[in-house]
Amino acid sequence: MSQHASNSRAPRRAPHARTAAHGSTSYGKPRSDSRNGDSRGQKPRNSSPRTPRPAPAPVKSDLDIKLDEALAAPEPPTRTFAELGLPKPMVLALSRRGIDAPFAIQSRALPDALAGRDVLGRAATGSGKTLAFGLPMLARLAATASPNRSRKGRTPRGLVLVPTRELARQVADNLVAFGHTVDLSVAMVYGGAPISRQIATLRGGVDVVVATPGRLLDLVERRAVSLGDIEITVLDEADHMADMGFLPDVRRILGLTPEGGQRLLFSATLDKAVGRLVREYLPDPAVHAVASASSPVETMDHLVFNLNSEDKVKIAAEIAARPARTLFFVRTKHGADRLARQLEAEGVAAGAIHGNLNQNQRQRALDAFANGSRRVLVATDVAARGIHVDDVDLVVHFDPPVDDKAYLHRSGRTARAGTTGTVLSLVERSQRREVENLHRKAGIAATRHDVTPGHPEVVAIGTSGTPIPVVTLVPPEKPKSSPRSGGRPPRRTTGRPRRPMRAAG
Repeated sequence: MSQHASNSRAPRRAPHARTAAHGSTSYGKPRSDSRNGDSRGQKPRNSSPRTPRPAPAPVKSDLDIKLDEALAAPEPPTRTFAELGLPKPMVLALSRRGIDAPFAIQSRALPDALAGRDVLGRAATGSGKTLAFGLPMLARLAATASPNRSRKGRTPRGLVLVPTRELARQVADNLVAFGHTVDLSVAMVYGGAPISRQIATLRGGVDVVVATPGRLLDLVERRAVSLGDIEITVLDEADHMADMGFLPDVRRILGLTPEGGQRLLFSATLDKAVGRLVREYLPDPAVHAVASASSPVETMDHLVFNLNSEDKVKIAAEIAARPARTLFFVRTKHGADRLARQLEAEGVAAGAIHGNLNQNQRQRALDAFANGSRRVLVATDVAARGIHVDDVDLVVHFDPPVDDKAYLHRSGRTARAGTTGTVLSLVERSQRREVENLHRKAGIAATRHDVTPGHPEVVAIGTSGTPIPVVTLVPPEKPKSSPRSGGRPPRRTTGRPRRPMRAAG
């Protein structure tokens, strides 16, 4: 029977049909009810408001269910890096760095990654996930490398995609240290650096590339690098790449890698966009989770200082004068520069990092923060995603974050790798309800104080932390000339004049 024929036989609905509240259908004029009044729009007597129906429980996706199961899984048995299957040179390199016991995400993910399975890992920032994907990638590439391969013109077999240039440097530094132990070279490519140098490095031959998506596509289009031999692809901080709009570029890049290659995706949170990416490119991953995406880090203390707006900078300066590192968060680029200047005016050496700075400026600010020459850094959310500095024991939300997810990402810059830390929010009167709602959504129970400059709680924070020695950079002394070392006397300024240089044609 055709579709048209079947439709022609469907009963027509009566012209004045109306669906009753209980779900049945009635026709014609509505019936009056002597108990509740007539049907002419009069308000029924003794009427009571309807009780709203409870919202249906959200339906969990298969990915959510797998993550819940992974989070609830019992701890794996304690094993050393050697017992997990890493090659001996890597184990020795880890031991030299004082790393003898794997973190939780490493214990869970390493066996599957070393076995060649796709891996989906959810772990908070600072939980050791860089080594969780970096070590098995290097071990597997070293095991399958040709012993007679030539370094010149070598095409990469490993690829790590990251959202920011600062994270690219941090990941590459880790991979370089362990790549040397198994004779693998690592290169990093990101925007804001001279592309000609990156082209020369890639054409010289590398084994692993750590890249931001935009610059990598630029290099692919210039035919400076081929992804046709990629065996292992890693997506690090995939949720940040989604937030920054990189997922279309990530899909293009994954489409350029061979089908059937191993893929490892690590992220602190797995929202809808990342979930679609997982379903598309990791059809059957081993799933590992060591912390809930919405739960606060247990080793953090969360504080709120309620204050008047006119006291905010003064109180921030008292806090920033502490002897340890302090990371301030603001919402805007101009706000970062402004707060850094205000802290400088109060006698606190502070740097700023945001998207308007070029790569050299950003790196100088990070280096000064890392080496202690400036113990205070003011950052925007996007720029701070690449900040991976140890021993940051205080994060200050000078401006409230945009949502609970941003709060957790900001706060994750402290209490890293099993250490403790404090997260402090400076809250003006007009921001109190906003911050309370944000903490509730993030599952945070914060201790609150009403403070003014010089308040005991402000003084306690301003004097907390282990002092960091200020590094004074002294320029190297120039070697003195001597006859024995080939020194020459000063050049004579008299005598026959030099011939002028010929102009280039």
